[in-house]
Amino acid sequence: ECNYFSEKSSELQAHTAHSIKKYECSECDYICTRGIRFKEHMRKHTGEKPFKCSDCDYSCTRANDLTKHMRKHSDEKQFKCKECDYSCKRVHNLIIHRRVHTGEKPYKCCVCDYCSADPTLMNRHIREHTGEKPYKCSECDYICTRSCRFKEHMRIHTGEKPFKCSDCDYSFIRTGDLKKHMRVHTGEKPYKCSLCDYRCTHTGDMKRHMETHSDEMPYKCSICDYSCKASKSFKAHMRIHTGEKPFKCSDCDYSFIRACDLKKHMRV
Repeated sequence: ECNYFSEKSSELQAHTAHSIKKYECSECDYICTRGIRFKEHMRKHTGEKPFKCSDCDYSCTRANDLTKHMRKHSDEKQFKCKECDYSCKRVHNLIIHRRVHTGEKPYKCCVCDYCSADPTLMNRHIREHTGEKPYKCSECDYICTRSCRFKEHMRIHTGEKPFKCSDCDYSFIRTGDLKKHMRVHTGEKPYKCSLCDYRCTHTGDMKRHMETHSDEMPYKCSICDYSCKASKSFKAHMRIHTGEKPFKCSDCDYSFIRACDLKKHMRV
């Protein structure tokens, strides 16, 4: 601030633009007018992450990012929809949710007729046209189109398993895996066979079960006349030809084609 005065707003704007201090980064082209923003930016180059989570190993460069992160540890969902029971931790998610009620879909694909209420879903859709996979792992050849899948993949390398079971010591890379695991404790079996009374906890188990109702033998060996209904049985059969015996006894040198054979052996 100074004593400059002008009756013309254009002159005042020019004076203000000239007198405002600019912070210029020596490492890249970043320029800003606020010292606090400049400090935050420089941490990207120095690697400094002064804001640390008290509940996990997460740390970040900005206080605002830590505030957002802490909501993951809290069950509080402060943003509530006035039309239904939906609630969430981020106002951005509430804005997108409200479009369910209004029918608004402001994001439109320039290639086809697809439109979306969610910009993230639109970006994901556009990549279906371009084939772009912007998320590339620096540890292996994995690439993908979605940031959430990339985060899950990176936990394979870091060993991080943030989703922990409250009833036992199991922990998981993905929240979906934790939900499946919890059915072990709750006894929930949401998948029911339409042809018999069989129920199970996982879609994979249901798929294998449905093969028992079919006379089709889709898995055929190219070396001999063997055919079967289940992919698991086919994999075990192919080991006869390859000689692979992945199930090894921890007490002796025996190894087996099938896990059930190892279990029988361990009883001896």
